[in-house]
This record gives sequence, structure tokens and C-alpha cells, in this order.
Amino acid sequence: MGFLSRREVPAEAPRPRLDLNGPRLESALARLAAGCEAQGGLERYVEALKLKSALFRQALDEDPASLEAPTFKQLCAFMATVRRRIGPWLEEPSFTGVRGALVELLAARSDTTATDARITAFCSSFADPGEHRWVRDLAAEVLHNVDPERFPLMTRWVWDAGTNTGVIREIWHAPDVDHIRIGVPDGYDTYLVLREELSQYLAGQGFFRDVTWYVDLLCAQVYAGYISEQGGSYLRTDFAAEEDPVQHTRRLLGLDGVQAGSGRTRLKTLDGAAFVLLDDAGAARND
Repeated sequence: MGFLSRREVPAEAPRPRLDLNGPRLESALARLAAGCEAQGGLERYVEALKLKSALFRQALDEDPASLEAPTFKQLCAFMATVRRRIGPWLEEPSFTGVRGALVELLAARSDTTATDARITAFCSSFADPGEHRWVRDLAAEVLHNVDPERFPLMTRWVWDAGTNTGVIREIWHAPDVDHIRIGVPDGYDTYLVLREELSQYLAGQGFFRDVTWYVDLLCAQVYAGYISEQGGSYLRTDFAAEEDPVQHTRRLLGLDGVQAGSGRTRLKTLDGAAFVLLDDAGAARND
């Protein structure tokens, strides 16, 4: 009859199970809403995330092979855990290799079963990927911002199984989470389940539109709480100590990438100078 026998039918791998802490999520959402209120509200941050994604799609969605270095530098300004470390790869001949790796990363992305393999291959294209762990975040940012519906945010600060750190640890439901090892892999399926569960939580709180971006904001707020508890020591080169209730939330999401009115960014060139966004006429952007 042409049907597969039971033995021939491929078994689906079990989906990761996440035991999340509802009160911690409630507290993080309340802090997020209160912190954003004085700065235009949550909706303003959602619109900023949409704009960031639009910039990535414009540069990389249709023809990543045509990506030029100045455009890529602009994108790097909006990736907090990437921009301080990617400097040596922004000039030729290194940039040509980065562009080629991005092309491979984004190829055939409709097959999400190969997501983890493509990310691994992307990281391996850089010299000594074990030393340059930020490359994983570069892959995660590109996939998420180019195709946010298909790819949840998969940066190391969301979850890093190797170090047992990230958003998942901060909202894990356990009596003594600081002294346990969370046996959840940091693969595509884990991040997808996390987004699904946080989306359901937000729906229960009355959030029905733009949920993808509200999930990102909530994740960033959760990890921002950890950064604050550590005195801002995590990624100290990226996060300065200043009084702002959503400073770390904004920076984790790269929304602090450009200084208003000057076009100066937090992306550093090889000589240590701040990269400046330019408009089509060659003048500093004054958004």
C-alpha cells in the first residue's frame, strides 16, 4: 500500500519541558511596565524593536550576498553582545568571510529542523569559535531579526546551557535554583517552547498583538534584573552604571545602539573610535 511500517516512521524528539516561575514573571512584567511608562510606554519599545527588525530584513532578507560592510556596521550597532568584539571582522578581507557565513546561515531557513546545525556551522566559520562565543549571539540576532516569526530570540543571555545562565534560570521554578543544574539544552526547540509559554503568559495578561516583541522585552527585563543584582558586572564594557530602570533591558536588546542627535554608536572601530551612522548623503544621521 506504500505506507511506512511502524518501525519506519521517524519518532519525534520530545519537546523540552520548562518549569517556569509565575510570580517571577509577574514581577518582571510589572517592573518593565513601570520602567517604560516614563519613556513613552511599552508600545514605544515595541515599535523600536520592529524598526530594528526592519533594518535587518532590508539588508539581509532577499540578497545577503550583496551585503556591504557599511550596512553591516550599522546593524552591528544594534547588537549589544556583538558590537564590542566584532571590530576585527569589519574590515577586508575578514568581512568577505563574515558575509559568506551569513549567506549560509540564512539559506533554506524555512527548514527549522536544521537551525541548530546552521548556527553551529556559522560559529565554526570563525577562527577559534570557543574563544569567540559572541559569534553565537551574532547568528541568533540575525536569524531573529530577519525572520522573527520563525526564529525566537536565541542569544546566550536567554539561555546558555554550558554556563547554566540566562533568562530560563532566572524564571525557573525550583526551591533553590542557584544550586541546581537545569537539564535543558540550548537548542532551537528550547527557545521555541520558551516563546510559546511566555506568549501564553502574556495573553493571560491581556497582550494579544505584537506578542513576539513583548516576549523579547519581557526576557530582557528578566535578565536585566540579574544584571542589576550583580551590580552591572555582566558585560561591563557594554553596560555602564547609570540610573535608569530599563537601562539594561534597552541595552540587551540593542536599543541603545545610537546616540540621539549625533549618529555616534556603541560600535567601536579598530582604532577604538565610535562608529558613526551616515545617511545617504554622507552626513551623520540625526534621528
